[in-house]
Amino acid sequence: MEHKTGLHSSKVDEILQRYYQPRREHLIPILQEVQEVQGYLSREAVIRIGEFLKLPISKIYGVATFYNQFRFQPKGKYHVMVCRGTACHVKNSISILDALKHELKVQPGETTRDGLFSLEVVACIGACGLAPVISVNGEFHAKLTPEDISRILDSYRNKE
Repeated sequence: MEHKTGLHSSKVDEILQRYYQPRREHLIPILQEVQEVQGYLSREAVIRIGEFLKLPISKIYGVATFYNQFRFQPKGKYHVMVCRGTACHVKNSISILDALKHELKVQPGETTRDGLFSLEVVACIGACGLAPVISVNGEFHAKLTPEDISRILDSYRNKE
């Protein structure tokens, strides 16, 4: 694990070095680039960014939590995206989200303790005719009911 953190730290430093005159307005682009490399914003990266931009860590977390694009945990092996677009909303996707939260025992933006599943809410997956829909690592599950969720998650668990 230490090696991975070290690897991420050097990548974070590489990103920061591209901002030779660091300013506060660089915060969001830096956060985006770090997340692109790490898959999430680690605590170590946030601390390093704070030092670099001379900003308190609380300020960085405040900005990052304002935008739902940022995550603070690595994605699970199976990344579940729940569509909450208009078509899915009308077809009761909130009940699908509730079933996922209940079954996985996580909130959107979180990863299960075993690292198997992460949950994300998206504005639109672009599969409106299949509403309500979820995507698991790009595999679509369509016209869902809350009762379908256990079966779908079990199918991924059984792959392990």
